[in-house]
Amino acid sequence: MRHGDQDENSHYVDTAPGDDSLDGYEAAEEIRTYLIGLVLATLLTLASFLIARTALVWEPSIPVALAVLAIAQMGVHLVFFLHITTGPDNVNNVLALAFGVLIVLLVIVGSLWIMAHMNRNMLSIDQIMQMQS
Repeated sequence: MRHGDQDENSHYVDTAPGDDSLDGYEAAEEIRTYLIGLVLATLLTLASFLIARTALVWEPSIPVALAVLAIAQMGVHLVFFLHITTGPDNVNNVLALAFGVLIVLLVIVGSLWIMAHMNRNMLSIDQIMQMQS
């Protein structure tokens, strides 16, 4: 029985991921999914190195291209390795991912805001020197 299947009495059976026994076909499908993810992740990594070290790409666009490849890399990891999809049995996973992204964005934006306003709140060199004397 797969995770989240219903039994013959139409009761929802909640099993932990990994507790399911896989037959030969399902195991082969899981391995194939991981191998596809590995190939895609490797190709995206190689593409990032190629873009960073070549003159084929217009130089000011390199950070944007690397950001796009990084986002694609995250997508590959989420789908192929963490199996985060929008299916009905993955609602909690998607909500946990969204909450994690929110927390990371709050930390990044807060850090950038603090660093941008830090200069205004700091004492000048003259004021520091006057305090020392």
